[in-house]
Amino acid sequence: MCGRYALGKLEWWILQETFKLQQGALNMEPRWNIAPTQRAPIIRREDGRTEAVMARWGLVPYFWQKPLKDMKYSTFNAKSETADTAPSFRVPFQTRRCIIPAVGFYEWTGPKGAKQPHFITVKDQDWFGFAGLWDRVEIEGETIESFTILTTQPNAAMAAIHTRMPVILGPEDFEAWTDTDNLEVETLFKGLPSEAMVIREANKAVGNVRIDEDWLIEPGDGPQRVGLI
Repeated sequence: MCGRYALGKLEWWILQETFKLQQGALNMEPRWNIAPTQRAPIIRREDGRTEAVMARWGLVPYFWQKPLKDMKYSTFNAKSETADTAPSFRVPFQTRRCIIPAVGFYEWTGPKGAKQPHFITVKDQDWFGFAGLWDRVEIEGETIESFTILTTQPNAAMAAIHTRMPVILGPEDFEAWTDTDNLEVETLFKGLPSEAMVIREANKAVGNVRIDEDWLIEPGDGPQRVGLI
């Protein structure tokens, strides 16, 4: 699972330079607590052009025609092992792959009511990209573009806190993943080794989607500034 992540203070020019983007800048405000159904930037290749767009986290399949409130099943993550055959993800896997920029993500451990969040980053990297899928559908006259984050088997460090981990791509993998003519991508689904990841406790206030502050990535039991909730 990957149910919260941080974009941090990742700046537009970094994405523009990394992916050779030829477009106007997105409004990339610092984000420390991105949750499903919220909008976030993705990098995709469409019509021969690599671009960055804002999309909804939680993939809405191209065939969905009911109101979003009627969509009861979860699509913010997709298992890499079955994404090429699952009804909601099969077509995007073949034609609409994307990269989701991030500086880290959160996972929780412990019993219900006393869960401890952890913030996970990639060692010696300021940012990285999740492997994702995106889709587009028109519902009630509105065009909705959305995405999901692929998950894989955890490494030893992640297995101590969760049964899954997101697929994290290295810069050398970006082109191969977004090239949908290339269907031999299973090697990209191997999890990062434990020694490549940094796991530390985060602030318990990250469970509140209304709080989106940089101190969430540090240990603590609640809000550290007055007036946040």
